[in-house]
Amino acid sequence: MDSNQLISILQQLIALPQETEWVEFKHNNKTPEEIGEYISALSNSAILHSKNSGYLVWGIENNSHNIIGTKFKPKQTKVGNEELENWLLRLLSPKINLKIYEFTFDNKNIVLFEIPCATHQPVSFKGIEYIRVGSYKKNLKDYPQKEKELWSLFTYQTFEKRIALENITADEVLAKINYPSYFELTKQNLPDNKQGILDRLADEKLITIKPSNYYDITNLGAILFAKKLSDFARLGRKAIRVIIYRDKARLFTQREQVFEKGYAVSFAEIIRFINEQLPQNEEIGQALRKEIKMYPEIAIRELVANAIIHQDFNMTGVSSTIEIFADRIEIRNPGEPLVDTMRFIDVPPQSRNEDLASFMRRINICEERGSGIDKVINAVEIFQLPAPEFNVKSEHTEAILFSYKELKDMDKSDRIRACYQHACLKYVCREQMTNESLRKRFEIDDKNYSMASRIIADTISENLIKPYDPENKSKKHAKYIPFWA
Repeated sequence: MDSNQLISILQQLIALPQETEWVEFKHNNKTPEEIGEYISALSNSAILHSKNSGYLVWGIENNSHNIIGTKFKPKQTKVGNEELENWLLRLLSPKINLKIYEFTFDNKNIVLFEIPCATHQPVSFKGIEYIRVGSYKKNLKDYPQKEKELWSLFTYQTFEKRIALENITADEVLAKINYPSYFELTKQNLPDNKQGILDRLADEKLITIKPSNYYDITNLGAILFAKKLSDFARLGRKAIRVIIYRDKARLFTQREQVFEKGYAVSFAEIIRFINEQLPQNEEIGQALRKEIKMYPEIAIRELVANAIIHQDFNMTGVSSTIEIFADRIEIRNPGEPLVDTMRFIDVPPQSRNEDLASFMRRINICEERGSGIDKVINAVEIFQLPAPEFNVKSEHTEAILFSYKELKDMDKSDRIRACYQHACLKYVCREQMTNESLRKRFEIDDKNYSMASRIIADTISENLIKPYDPENKSKKHAKYIPFWA
C-alpha cells in the first residue's frame, strides 16, 4: 500500500467515533503480549461489524484522536531473539495475513497494523480468543452471545464476499482485473468510460466502491477475472495446475502448466490444454477417417468445473489439480464433498461457493445444478470407458477418468462400479436397468447374457442395486434400481 492510501485510511479511522470495536489507538504502548491479544480481539470484532479488517494504530491519542506520533518501531522490535512479527504470527491461530506499515503523517511517525477479519473460526492468541466490548478487550468465552454471533457469521460470510485486495485506485482495479473478458463472457457492451466499467463490476459484486475514490476487489472478482492470481496474496496458490506424467506413476513428469489467470478467463484455455495432451484413437467411417480423443471432452469439462466450484478455499496452500497419466486422468480439489460420493449422480450438488457456481453456470462454464455428473456418466458409457471413480482422500475430493479397457481386462470392482452407475443413470432418466441395457453398456453379445447376469448379481451382493419389483421371479424381465431408490 502506498503512502497516499495509508494516509487516506488513517484519516478515515481518526474521523470515527471514540469507541469503535474494530479500531484501537495507541501512543507508545508496545507490550508484545498485549499486542497479540489486541490482534485477536480486533480480528474477531471486525467481522461482527461487517469490516474486512481491524486496525491497531500507534501515534494517535486515544480519546481525542489527535495525531501525536510514536516511538514504536515494530520491524526493529524483538521478543527474545525473534522478530516481533514472526513471534505474533506463530502464536496466532489460525494464521492471518497481518500487515504492518510504518509511515509519517504531519511529520509524525505512525504505525498501522492492518488485521484481516476472522473468516472461518475465531482468531486466538496463545490459545485464547479475545473480543472487543466497547473500548475494552475481553475474553470471548465470557461473552457467549458474541461467540454465537461470530460462528453464525462464519456460516453466512462466504468466501466470495470477502476482500482479496483493498484500498486501491480505479486504475489499479482495471490493471489487475481482466474487465474486457467480463463484458465478453457476459455478452455486454463495454462501457465507453472508466466509471461505467467500475459501476458494472460493482453491480456484480466483483469490486466494492469506497469513499475517497478507493476500491476493494472481492474474492469473487479476483478468483474469476484476475489477470494474475499471484497479485492477490491469499489467492496466489489457488491457480489451477495441470501435470502430465510419462506413464502410470508419478515418477517422471513430462510437463507442468500453472494457469495464473482467473478461472473465468482461463477455463477454456485449461480445457484446450488438457485435450491437447490426450492420446487419440482413429475412427474409420464409411467415407473418411477421423481422430477422436480418448476421453469425452464434456466429461473433462464437467469434472474440472466441479473441482473449481466445490473446492474449500479455507484450505490454504493447495489448489485444484489435474494429473494426466498414461491410463487415467485424476482431477482433485481441496475439501471434502458436502454429499456422499455414492450420490453424486442423483443428488443436486451442494456448494460452499454458491456465488462462484452461479456465475460459472451463467457464462456456460458448467451445467445446470445437478446435471453435470449425469452427463459425465453418460459420455463415459458412450465412449465405452470404465466407470469413473469418486474418492475422498486426505480432505480432498478426487475424480478419476480411466482410459479404454475391454470388459475382459476390467476387474470385479470396475464392473460393479459401472453397473451401479448405469443403474443410477437409468433411474434419474426415469427408467430401470435391465440385463439388456447392461449388455449394451458393456457391448456384451446377446448370447452372453449370463455374463451381464453375473455382474448384476455381484452388484446386488455389494448392496449397491436392488430389484425394481422384488415380487417378480422372472430374471429375463427383471429390472434393477440403485440401493437408495
